[in-house]
Amino acid sequence: MDWNDTRMNVGFIGLGRMGRGMAHRLLGAGHDLVVHDVVRAAGEDFVKAGARFADTVADLCAGRDAVVTMLVEDAAVIDVALRPGGLCESLPKGAIHVAMGTYGVGAIRTLAAAHAKAGQILVAAPVLGRPDLAASGQLGIVAGGPDEAVRRAEPLLALMGRKTFQAGELPESATAIKLANNMVLGCAMVAMAESFSLVRKYDVAPQVFYDVITEGLFAGAAAYKGYGKTMVDQTYDNVGSPVTVGLKDANLIVAAADLARVPMPSLNVYRDRLLGAVAHGDGDRDQAVLAREQARAAGLE
Repeated sequence: MDWNDTRMNVGFIGLGRMGRGMAHRLLGAGHDLVVHDVVRAAGEDFVKAGARFADTVADLCAGRDAVVTMLVEDAAVIDVALRPGGLCESLPKGAIHVAMGTYGVGAIRTLAAAHAKAGQILVAAPVLGRPDLAASGQLGIVAGGPDEAVRRAEPLLALMGRKTFQAGELPESATAIKLANNMVLGCAMVAMAESFSLVRKYDVAPQVFYDVITEGLFAGAAAYKGYGKTMVDQTYDNVGSPVTVGLKDANLIVAAADLARVPMPSLNVYRDRLLGAVAHGDGDRDQAVLAREQARAAGLE
């Protein structure tokens, strides 16, 4: 393959809320795209648009320069890579696995070692953003892996995101950044949730406080605008990132912090609120529902 050529043979696995928009970006740019998902119906519109659906991972890998995975859980991406007929067994030597979900450090280390043994390369490239940004190619992407491999993958990353942040030569460096970013985001949601409860106790309309934080010190901060607006309107069923995914990520952050011996006391508050939301039946709602969880704790609901 001439890596200076803009057209690549690409495989894409995982056509969920995030993956669909990302894969459509690649197909729309003229790449030879083969897709796979455990739900075959998820690939129907891709086939109509000119992609090919592969029934197996092995079939998808044949002749691919790179395979992108957008799967939620560590177990899922490890299974796709390590199972008989999986990525490690089926990708051509020198091909790149671009793992774009949010995974634990241990999972990424396992994948990197397995691909290296198979003569392939892992680039970890977790994304920053919600499904609407994926569809419009406005995700932030944190890329970690050998410099040459990241450079080769950059034409794909540039289609799926507005900016690629170079994390370092180790794939796990991108994982650390993504988990740290999610930690900051989670704490921001908890802080907003607590603050909305406080002003409500003084009969302040939540919209007024929202205007203060988004037009004052935090003007331009997308997290405060997006999650804050959902908290004001209580549109928790308009799901970008559900509580269950937030809890999964919080547990990954705990594991990474334990591995590196880093105390993170604020993380415990965020995780406890997520657990409370799940216990109250809000696990499938958007993480902004932490405002409801905090309101319960404050006696407002």
